[in-house]
Amino acid sequence: MATWSGRGLRGSTLEELLNHTIEGYREKKLALIQKIPTPITPIEIEKETRHITLAYFDAKSTVDYIGVVQGIPVAFDAKECAENTFPLHNLHEHQFAFMKDFEAQDGIAFLIIYYTAKRKMFYVPFVTIEKYWERMKEGGRKSITFEEIEAGSFSIDSTHLGHVPFLDAMNKDLSQRND
Repeated sequence: MATWSGRGLRGSTLEELLNHTIEGYREKKLALIQKIPTPITPIEIEKETRHITLAYFDAKSTVDYIGVVQGIPVAFDAKECAENTFPLHNLHEHQFAFMKDFEAQDGIAFLIIYYTAKRKMFYVPFVTIEKYWERMKEGGRKSITFEEIEAGSFSIDSTHLGHVPFLDAMNKDLSQRND
C-alpha cells in the first residue's frame, strides 16, 4: 500500500497552471474538464490547521484530468520532470492501461510534461507513450529521452503567464490522426 507524506507539492505548479487554464476553457465554453482527486485515507491530521500530514492511497487512481473538448472525450495526466529523461515509472501501470482503454473507446489520452530545468512543456500523445512503454516492457530503456519526447510530441508555448494552451497541441494531434 502506498503512503503519502510530505510530497504533496510535487507537480503543484503545473497543476495550478492547468487548473487555471481549464477554468478559462470552461468559461469560454471550449472544454469541460475536471481534476480527478486521488482517493486517500488520512492517518494523521494536524489539529490546529486540520492539514493531513500522513495518509494512505485508497485505490489506484486513473489520470489527473478527464473531460470533454468540443465533444471529444479527453483524459490526461500532468507530469513535471527535473531531468533530461522522463522515467516511465512516473506513469503507473494502471494509468497506462486506463489511457490505452480510453483511446480504444475513441477518446484522446495524453500526457502534459513540463521539463522544469529547460522550461519546456510538451503535449505527449498516447501513441508516443505506448511506443516507449512497449520498448521498456521488451527489456529496453526505462525512460524517454528529452529528444525522443521532443520528436514525438507537440510543444506547448509555456511563455503564457498562468496559462497552458494545450488545446493548440491537441488540435495538431487530431490533425495528424485524421491524415
